[in-house]
Amino acid sequence: MQNITFDLSDLHTHGTAFYDYLKLRKRFFVDTLGWNIPHNDLVEMDQYDNPLAHYSLVLCDGAVIGGARTMPTSSHWGDHTYMLRDAVAGKLADIPSRVLNAEIETPRVWECTRLVMSDEVRSHADRSRCLSLIVEGLADVARRHGACELMSLSPLSLMRALRQLGWQADRIGEPYSNPGDGRKYAVLSMPAEKTRPEPALAC
Repeated sequence: MQNITFDLSDLHTHGTAFYDYLKLRKRFFVDTLGWNIPHNDLVEMDQYDNPLAHYSLVLCDGAVIGGARTMPTSSHWGDHTYMLRDAVAGKLADIPSRVLNAEIETPRVWECTRLVMSDEVRSHADRSRCLSLIVEGLADVARRHGACELMSLSPLSLMRALRQLGWQADRIGEPYSNPGDGRKYAVLSMPAEKTRPEPALAC
């Protein structure tokens, strides 16, 4: 497995990786979870896929098998900021405005969204390795831009998975159930540096 990171300015250096990531997102968030988000027959892409976004993807034998998106909480692009701040402002119908107690706006905190992994990554060891590479890439990008904290709206199960990989993830918002996919979500936050080494994982 190999990690790559990029933004819209250099995505062309990675061939079709960005488009393949959008296809992976469509298969999971739209086809599997049934989310009502912008998409066509092949890809899912929303208002936060803009020049302020950065991406961390994992490749296996050249194929995209996982990835996520990140941007600073100081982001502004047209009428939008970042996903959670827009949700608190009542701009996103499917995310309750109470998901955070207050708006966060600082280049020191980056939001991570659209974490996805291919269902072809089956074993626990491989999925742990893939998640580790995605998160390492996100944290590296954020740190290089001066950030010290990452946050995301995620399934509660992700908190345990991140802790097992050495990240001190904690819940900072009240959980809620998504009526569309039946899963429980909450805002998680963690330092952009690991608190302890992760256990050895297979290559």
